Amino acid sequence: MEGFDVLRRLFKPHPWHGIPIGDGAPETVSAYVEIVPSDTVKYEVDKASGYLRVDRPQRFSNVCPSLYGFIPQTFCGERTAELCRKRTGRRDIGGDQDPLDVCILSERTFTHGDFLLRAMPIGGLRLIDHGEADDKIIAVLEGDTMFSGLRELDELPGPQLERLEHYFLTYKKPPRPGPYEVELDGVYGRAEAHRVIEASREDYRARFPDLEEQLARLLAGGAAPGGEAG
Repeated sequence: MEGFDVLRRLFKPHPWHGIPIGDGAPETVSAYVEIVPSDTVKYEVDKASGYLRVDRPQRFSNVCPSLYGFIPQTFCGERTAELCRKRTGRRDIGGDQDPLDVCILSERTFTHGDFLLRAMPIGGLRLIDHGEADDKIIAVLEGDTMFSGLRELDELPGPQLERLEHYFLTYKKPPRPGPYEVELDGVYGRAEAHRVIEASREDYRARFPDLEEQLARLLAGGAAPGGEAG
């Protein structure tokens, strides 16, 4: 669509809504990186503006052991939650209402976040945070010398997986005993990661109207369909 192409040339796309997941999904996906392993501050995309903002300083000595961000045009809603409910047998789980998180493994050093890359999912962590499905897809950077040959999570060295598990089970935990509501209900391989990604894509399509349809309506002088834009 001509009008849509013009706007994409004039304005930076929103990293959640304006970047396509990619024609190869779920085997290969686009990923937007918010934080890198050297960050001592947790950055997160501001959903309204698309700018990267400071969420909070990383607590205590925890640093993320991989590149970390989300898969564009995904949303963890009812379908993602239902998949988690089926796998865990728990009926009290909802979706976390965020884009699907992804950890990307690479041997390379990155100095800052706020960039896009192509990644190949090989598995995931089934995390439940305060009763909400909070899956962390584990992927490898496309073309990475060390990791891109991996196809399944069980090919990943055990200590690397343990570092990821430890980070997500402790990064919000206070140093003193007290209630802590992040649980790891298990890990899964590539096929299940693909199912989680597809469920989150369906959730996104159900939650947000198609952007090109909205733009067509606006260019034609009509009102855009209802729903949040960010």
